[in-house]
Amino acid sequence: MTRNLTAGPPARLIVRFALPLLAGNLFQQLYQFTDAIVVGRLVGVDALAAVGATGSIVFVLIGMSWGSAAGLAIPVARAFGAGDDAALRRALAAGSAVSAALALLITVVGVATARPFLDLLGTPPELVDDAAAFLVVTFLGAPVAVAFNYLTSVVRAVGDSRTPLVVLVAACVLNVGLVLGFVGVLGLGVGGAAFATVLAQFLAVLLCLVVIRGRIPQLRLRREDWRLRREDFGEPLRLGTSMGLQMSVIGIGTVILQYGVNGLGADAVAAFTAAVRVEQLGIAPLNSFGAALATYVAQNRGALDWLRVRQGVLRTTWINCGVAVALGLVVIALGVPIVRLFVGDGVPGVVAMAHQYLVINACLYVFLALLFVYRNTMQGLGNASSSTVSGIAELVLRSVAGLVLIQQFGFLGVCLAAPLAWIGGLLPVAAAWFSARRDLVGVVGRGAAAPRPTTPR
Repeated sequence: MTRNLTAGPPARLIVRFALPLLAGNLFQQLYQFTDAIVVGRLVGVDALAAVGATGSIVFVLIGMSWGSAAGLAIPVARAFGAGDDAALRRALAAGSAVSAALALLITVVGVATARPFLDLLGTPPELVDDAAAFLVVTFLGAPVAVAFNYLTSVVRAVGDSRTPLVVLVAACVLNVGLVLGFVGVLGLGVGGAAFATVLAQFLAVLLCLVVIRGRIPQLRLRREDWRLRREDFGEPLRLGTSMGLQMSVIGIGTVILQYGVNGLGADAVAAFTAAVRVEQLGIAPLNSFGAALATYVAQNRGALDWLRVRQGVLRTTWINCGVAVALGLVVIALGVPIVRLFVGDGVPGVVAMAHQYLVINACLYVFLALLFVYRNTMQGLGNASSSTVSGIAELVLRSVAGLVLIQQFGFLGVCLAAPLAWIGGLLPVAAAWFSARRDLVGVVGRGAAAPRPTTPR
């Protein structure tokens, strides 16, 4: 069911829209969470480290599809807010074409460079074979991941955050069953875990298409919608490419950090893997409120209601900062027991390193909360350049941690990498928002906000 975010109390709308996103993000994290627990407990700590050694490489390429999907959905959300269904369908068709090309690129590059990348990163020799198997299966399934990310993004763009939740829950349940069967019963190792995720996502894509066809008429494309002109690709390409590259740039910083972690040995890789899995689950609410804000801002930008944009950003800032403090306390309190789910009780050194990572990061979640707010705001406004600068700042600071801090401080340097990247990434998008906010104050002051669209939804 679509939802118009251009009318009603901003805070209530954003929270109600974010809650299904939060549930969906939690279930999405359970993909990786489940894989890591099954692999770590049934196959071994080295197998868990092998999966962890692939994370940065996957993020560079698959992360590109996450960013591009969010960027390609912005024109859809703006057209929906303006009540222009014809423009919405053209944006959807153009985004579909861009996504198909991106899927092909990721598959070809990913499969060809999987093992060379692992060697370049200095992956411990005992991890290379399992890590390469995981990467090849993951990249062969890249078209499924791209389709999954794009479809759920455009459904959210028209105000429907429940359908992606239903799809993600179904995919997660399937993934749990498949990974237990492939790894625990059939003994397919880490390659089986990757194949389980790809297959679960494929079935989720089919489910998403069925739901769109049956329940969301705005997203049903007609034959004439595919007759695209060059100008139809302008904004989707600009936003999709810039936001996709932004995620890849962040991913490159993660690759360099992984290089530093690999140099500390298999135990450090396993600790980093387990800690990141816990943290990704913990920060899902911060990401969810940011994603909800991007759709809210894009729809109200389409309606030219700048006062509502400012109100929504302010309220989400306070909400996300409060949530960050609460999450930090929870992660500090429960991080160690959750880490033990991955590695058991027989590796106290791994648990101690993972705990150190979680405590340092949890104390600084407020910076990440602000980063999600301002970055998503600028994306919703169609300002991709500040987000790109933010991504470059994250790249530089993660690289410094990977190449300098780890050499000086060991695993403590790993722990400091993410907070430094959050602060560096926050500065350009925060400056861009406060600059844009001053301009919006003038617009609202002159009474320039246009009436909201009256097209029934």
